Formats: sequence, C-alpha cells, structure tokens
Amino acid sequence: MIEIKNSLSQISHNESEEEVLVNVESLSKKFCKDLKTSLWYGVKDLVTGISGNKNERELRPKEFWAVKDISFKLRRGECLGLIGHNGAGKSTLLKILNGLINPDAGKVTVNGRVGALIELGAGFNPILTGRENIYNNGAVLGFTRKEISEKFDEIVAFAELEEFIDMPVQHYSSGMKVRLGFAIAAQMEPDVLIIDEVLAVGDVGFKIKCYNKISEISTKCAMIFVSHSMPQIARICTDCILMTHGVPKLFFGDVGKAIEAYDSSFSNREQINTISDFFSVSEIKVNGETVLNDNKQIQINFGDSVNVYFELSFFKEYNFEDILFSLVVTDKSQRAIAIAEKQFKAKNKMNNGVFSFNAHLEEMNLTGSVYSLTLNVVEFKSNGLRNVLGRVLYFAELLVQGKKQESYAPIVLNSTWK
Repeated sequence: MIEIKNSLSQISHNESEEEVLVNVESLSKKFCKDLKTSLWYGVKDLVTGISGNKNERELRPKEFWAVKDISFKLRRGECLGLIGHNGAGKSTLLKILNGLINPDAGKVTVNGRVGALIELGAGFNPILTGRENIYNNGAVLGFTRKEISEKFDEIVAFAELEEFIDMPVQHYSSGMKVRLGFAIAAQMEPDVLIIDEVLAVGDVGFKIKCYNKISEISTKCAMIFVSHSMPQIARICTDCILMTHGVPKLFFGDVGKAIEAYDSSFSNREQINTISDFFSVSEIKVNGETVLNDNKQIQINFGDSVNVYFELSFFKEYNFEDILFSLVVTDKSQRAIAIAEKQFKAKNKMNNGVFSFNAHLEEMNLTGSVYSLTLNVVEFKSNGLRNVLGRVLYFAELLVQGKKQESYAPIVLNSTWK
C-alpha cells in the first residue's frame, strides 16, 4: 500500500526537521517471467481478492521477487543511496516509491510532494512542447499554475533550453530531456526527490550545475539516489543500501563501507593474460611473492612501497632499440589512476632473448580499495615510430588498507628501476 500526504501543515516547523518524509515498511514486489502466466495470475488475484495475506507473499511457478522485505525511514536533509548490480531491484523500488507500480506486500508512506527522475523523458508527452510539459509535470507534482509560472523562467534557464522551449519534446535529444526533467524536479523543490542515474547523462557543465543544485536543496528535502558511480554516491549520500536480487543485503550509515562492499561483490580475479606476439612471461614477483599463474592479492598499507620483478622471454632475437615499460594501476572500474614508466636500451638489458627488470614503486598513496596492475611494453625506434610489443593484463591485485575516501586523482608514481 502506498500512502501519500501532500500537506505538511499539521506539523510544526520544529517537528518538521525531524519528520520522517519516507517510511517504507516490509516492502515486497514480485513479477512473473511469463506474460501469459502473469495475466492469469492477475485475473486470479482479482477474483479471490487477495490483499496482503500470507499466501500473497509466497511465490508461484515462474514468479520471482524483484524487491523483498525492504524497510527504511528517510528524514528531511538525508540522502539514501541505492547501489547494487543491474537487476538488483533498485529501479523497481523507485517506481513503487513514486507510485508508478503497486507493491504486493508492505506499506509506503510519503509525506509531501514527490519529484522523480527515473527514466529519460519519463512523464513527458512527446507531442507537447517543452513549455507545455513543464506545466503538466508541475501539476503532477501538486503545484498550481501560478506557482509553476513563478518558477518557469528559472526552470528554462537551468535547463538551458531558451531557444527550444516551444519545440515538441519528441525532437529533444536525450540530454535535453534530462536537463528539462531535472530542472523541473529540482526547481520545484519537492519534499522528496528521487533520482535514478540521470547524472550519468549530460555534459560536464550540466553535471556541475546538478551537483550544486543538489547541495542547495539537500537540507530542504529527502533524497533517494541510484547510481553505479561510487564517487557520486560518496559525494551526495548520507546513508546507503546495498541490494542484491531484490533483497537489502546491507544497510550502512557509513557510505564508505557500503561502497567497499559493493566493489568487493564484483571481484573477478582471472588468470593472467599476456597479449603479445613477441614475448612470454617467465617470472613475475610482487613484493617478493610469485604471482605468475596465480594472480595473488598483495596486501599493503596506505603509503607503502611495492616492488615488481618481471622476466620476459622473447621468442626470437629482434633488433630492438629502446623499450618502454609502463606499470599501470587501475581501480575497480578499470580506470587508470597511476602509472610508473621506464625506458631502457634493449641491447644493455637483453640477455639471450631474456629481458628482466625490477621496479620499485614508492609511496603508494592510494585510498583503501582493491587495485589491479598491468604491464605495457612498447618499442621506440630512432625514426620516431612506436611498436606495441604486448601487454600483461591484471597480473596482480593490490589490496590497499588504511586511508579511506571515494575519490581518485591520476598520479605519477615516484619509482626507481634497475
């Protein structure tokens, strides 16, 4: 059951700061994998009049729980992050909270006006102009025409659509739709704001405006925010729920721990993969531990150094000139966040087709998380040409413990090579 109260007049100003704007109690929603079976179950449920009893909670053949037994409370000034893999039930939960679909069990109570951005262009009539859709969406949020008119210029200016506001929305790009939808939801300043991945679309300038607007209204409303971008979750959210297969696996007041648990759920340590027509790897050691064909996880503390030893066996004697070795550190999203490089004269280091080197990476000042190491090998010729000799992908994982923060900056590591 969903209960929405549009008036907060019965609550005093002092009480409203502590008031629960969103109260979710044992919420569950199930779907059927087969359309014909789903229609048949729907008819049976209408006939029998089942509503909230024990039998309703039990799955029938071909049914599954999209959301199962979720409970939480959200107050003004709080932002709840929903994270989890694709299909974890995040969008289903948001649609229930926004009243788009009804739950099979449980209760949702929403106090105040709700603004939502769940899907690109959701709620827009493609035939109507941007101007007409602003008034339509404002009315859905519960605002009068006068209130919408007072905010109209601010909405258009925020969306940067002055030239196109009288053009049918069906001709808008996806980015234009998101800008208009976010502008309506944010400028109307609802009591509850629901956002699902909309900050993944749009240019850098628009994202900065969104962040600034969210910071501005965050103390005035309760927000529910879904994103696969962990830096966005860390920046915006005060609390976090990690969902898996519709179930709230963990609830965290500490957003950093939620992000760490999310990252750990995607751990996929595979066999080392060497991509090269020129060489094979005969030995790899990280901090003295052999990792070849094992892909061990090496634990270090924030600020520790790391020693990497490589021995490459070239398939035949080539007339190599200068060879550049690059050790790249990538995060969970496979973004390169640090690099150490060294260029050698091949004739000085090659011994019967074997090339070995040791790299000492100083002060790995990386935030607490799991990182991967990759080796790139490139030949530089005297005529300026470059020849990629190969790569050794993700040959080891670094588990960095210590300093915690969910933001990254590309850095060049201090290193010594021999």
